[in-house]
Amino acid sequence: MLFAKDGEFYELDSKRCAAIGGAYSVDKYYRLANNWGWWTDEQPSQEIKARVESRLDIESWAVDVVLTHTCPLRYIPTEVFLPGIDQNTVDNGTEEWLEKIESKLSYDRWYCGHYHTDKTIDKIRFIFNDFITL
Repeated sequence: MLFAKDGEFYELDSKRCAAIGGAYSVDKYYRLANNWGWWTDEQPSQEIKARVESRLDIESWAVDVVLTHTCPLRYIPTEVFLPGIDQNTVDNGTEEWLEKIESKLSYDRWYCGHYHTDKTIDKIRFIFNDFITL
């Protein structure tokens, strides 16, 4: 979703789609220790969150499809957690915020990645190796 701006809405195959990026990198400290790429703005800022919620207000909190990097908190697929990562060090702020969004939002499908799994829970579809069509 590099092309999509947080809080923007796109018409894709006659579907109204909301784009919301960002998530915490569980390998952040490994990346930093090895001088690998890491982004300080990897999670949505308060400004981005406000923009997303403002756009959802305009849309009356109803869209066809939600496209996010991570998922709402209650959908986190814990069975795919990386061994050796202390989950107490993981900042789930984005997932908590998406949980609030999801509780108010009327939508048909929600697509996300981040957890490197192909799985469906309710209307949430995790995509890793899979391809989908809207």
